[in-house]
Amino acid sequence: MLLVAIDTSCKRGSIALARAASDFELVEAVDLTGGTSSAQLVPQISELLLRHGIGKREIDAFVVASGPGSFTGLRVGLAVAKALAEVLGKPIAAVSLLEVCVFISGAEGRVMAALDAGRGDVYVGEYEIPARSGQIPREYILSRGDFLSQASGWRVVTPDSALAGVSREAGLAADLLPPISADSVARLGWRKIQSGDTVRPEQLEANYIRRTDAEMLEKMGS
Repeated sequence: MLLVAIDTSCKRGSIALARAASDFELVEAVDLTGGTSSAQLVPQISELLLRHGIGKREIDAFVVASGPGSFTGLRVGLAVAKALAEVLGKPIAAVSLLEVCVFISGAEGRVMAALDAGRGDVYVGEYEIPARSGQIPREYILSRGDFLSQASGWRVVTPDSALAGVSREAGLAADLLPPISADSVARLGWRKIQSGDTVRPEQLEANYIRRTDAEMLEKMGS
């Protein structure tokens, strides 16, 4: 099975091409040059396939980072994945970046993934590893102070050195991860594909994890 993975959640996005069967083989992962606009993304996917002599019709599935992250970047990545998957009639595995953090950490037990949300906020995901049947992870947004309080008793995993640093200063167990890339997105996406956890193009949605209007007004007034 040939997979194309897309991560445009931040300014420096990336794409990856992989082969997967009983084992996962990364063919190539590349950083997107010139930003994550659709004008850059589509040609660079085409160039990636061309370098390896692969036609678009040979792709079996797409994997895309659905959030959280840059609103504009996520919209671009999801729009491209939707368009290509619809034209080619292929499934999509949507991957949470918080779940990717837990996946690449290899941690077990009560694991809290954390990503910088800007403006003093933190995207947080709570996971029990191994997961119990029917368990749904919680993903939400907190102020940095609330995050440090909430993370007590959890193992924090994050690719953000500042968050790892303040977590350790607060006496929390924290693992600093390597930067997230389309390679890691593809690996977790393959697991989802194997378990049948895919969506059709019209079902694909961004995972912004935004504050509610009431929370925004409360924060502005504080």
